[in-house]
Order: sequence, then structure tokens, then C-alpha cells
Amino acid sequence: MIAFNDLKPQHSRLRAELLDALATVLDSGWFILGQQVEAFEREFAEHCGVAFGVGVGSGTEALHLGLLALGVRPGDEVITVAFTAVPTVTAISLAGATPAFVDVDPETFTMDPNQVEDRITPRTRVILPVHLYGHPADLEPVLGLARRHGLRVLEDAAQAHGARYRDRPIGSVGDLTAFSFYPTKNLGACGDGGMVTTDDPELAEKLRLLRNYGQRSRYLHELQGANSRLDELQAAVLRVKLRKLDAWNADRRVRAELYNATLRTVITPREKPWARHAWHLYVVRSPRRDALREHLTARGVGTLIHYPVPVHLQPAYRELGLGPGALPNTERLAREILSLPLYPELPLADVAYAAKQVNSFGS
Repeated sequence: MIAFNDLKPQHSRLRAELLDALATVLDSGWFILGQQVEAFEREFAEHCGVAFGVGVGSGTEALHLGLLALGVRPGDEVITVAFTAVPTVTAISLAGATPAFVDVDPETFTMDPNQVEDRITPRTRVILPVHLYGHPADLEPVLGLARRHGLRVLEDAAQAHGARYRDRPIGSVGDLTAFSFYPTKNLGACGDGGMVTTDDPELAEKLRLLRNYGQRSRYLHELQGANSRLDELQAAVLRVKLRKLDAWNADRRVRAELYNATLRTVITPREKPWARHAWHLYVVRSPRRDALREHLTARGVGTLIHYPVPVHLQPAYRELGLGPGALPNTERLAREILSLPLYPELPLADVAYAAKQVNSFGS
């Protein structure tokens, strides 16, 4: 059986380095907001080409606190997409705001910037594009709209560590960028974790307050904040892994290019000329997706669907009043997408086998 993903090979190779890093934290006796977090924030910000990184408890909290730092309050609206993981929209709900959905580009699976302006209202505060599967959203027109309408841009880069937009690292383009370090990400912790990156010193300081109960000094709380802190153990793990990220992404690209060169009977993902894909996921399209998935399962190829039910059709968001047909590209993609195995240690022979089995199904 070819597993859809397998984290064991990565951690087996890094075992000694990871144990040394964890031992450093254990020996220090300091576990929250210490030297490891400070060092990782600095190193990750440098990797993204920005001045500041603020470590938080998860990718969802990176988005949630990012929205609060940008001034989003109950009753405001945030423009985003429904073709994403639900946590993107969970963060909007946590901020007390309402998601305003636009459809996606069927080639990139990301926000269609041509639809954004029509969704802007007097209640709109933030535009939140999602760099889904590792392919950047088209940010230039989104940023132009934001400037004209006095809005801010918060990027969801939970799946885009190491991606680039017009030769700029993702994490350095919008006002704020939110990252997740969930274990399966291109840069994954051994647990939860997140980061917000920015070049704005005032936003960075506000995020530091928000993540730690709104306090700058002990027992003096300037803002109504939260408990959302990246811990020292996870930061130590992530510092080790960050040094490997570029090589791992190159390995992902090799496997994605082998799929691209081999697959014949499905619609393969496209990389726009202005984008550098991080290849977090390799997602194909087939009008017979469910039958194809059964075919692959029977032949020992693991697959997943990211994501089978768009957010606007989830029971939890029925109150938004958007039924079937509201976002046609989103809904069609949700019926057709299938994620094939892709991770840096995946043997190339397994990629070739998986592609062969896809081709044997037919179109």
C-alpha cells in the first residue's frame, strides 16, 4: 500500500537532531516564550523576507489574531473563499465577523480577483486570500483593490511554506501572512503551532500582546487578548526542520513534475508563470472522481479529498444563506478533486506506480 502521507521517514532521519533540540529545551527549564521561540521567529521571518514573525498556538489562531490585529470586530465582513479548509472561516467566526465568499479560479484553485470588488461593502475590513495546496493566489490585483478601498490583506499561507509570488516569498506580500505548522505541512511541528509574518512593527507588537493575554509586562494587560503561544519545544523542532525546508520543497517538486509528465487521463495542476508552487498537495481533477478513488484504493494507492464539501455548504454555515449553485467553480471542483500521494520521502517508483494506476482507469 502506498500511503497518502508518511511522517515516519522524515522523523527517523532527523531523530538525533530533534532529540538534541528537545534536550536543550528540557535542560533549560524554560518552556514558554523563551530563546527557542525568539530564534525561530527571527529565522522564519528571514526565510520569508520580512522583519517580524510572531509565533502562536496554531494556524487557525494565526488567522484569528491576525484579523484582530487588523482591527476586525463583530459585525465586520471579511472577503475570502469557500474552497478552503474550514479553519480559514473558523478564524473569521472567532473574530465575530462574517465571511463574504467569492468564487475561485478553476486553474489555480485560489481566489478569483475579478470577483472581489463586487463583494466589497461598507462593512468590509479585510480581504483574505488562501494559497491553497501551495499555489499562491494572484495577489497584485487583490492588493490594488485593498489600497483603493482602504482595506487590509491577510494571507492564509497554511499550505504555502516556501512558495513565491512574482519572485517574492509568500509571507512578505500582504499586510499579514498566517502560517500553520500542523505536522503534515511542508514545515510541520510535532504538534500544533502557527506564525504570523509582517514588515509592520506596530502590527507585530499588537500580535505579541494579543497572543499573551494582551500583556506587555506581567499582570498589566493593555488589550483583551488570548492564550495562543508557540511553545519552546515546538519552536526547537521547527528550527531543525526549517534548515531542511528548501530541500524538501525541491523534493516535492521533483515528484510533482514526475506526475505532470506521466499522467494522461486527469486534469493536472497548473503552475502560473508568476507563481512558485510549494506543492503541499498534488491535486488532480476527474469528473469520475469517486470511481477513480475506488480504483486506486483497490490497487494500493492512498488518496484524500481536500475538500469534499465547500464551506458555504457546510451545515455550520447554513446561516449565510448560500445554497448550491452560489459558487459554481468551487462546487464543481469539490466534486472533481482528488489528492494523490506527495511528500519529500515518497519513492519515485511509487509516484510512477500511482500515475500508472490513474492512467489505467481512463478519463
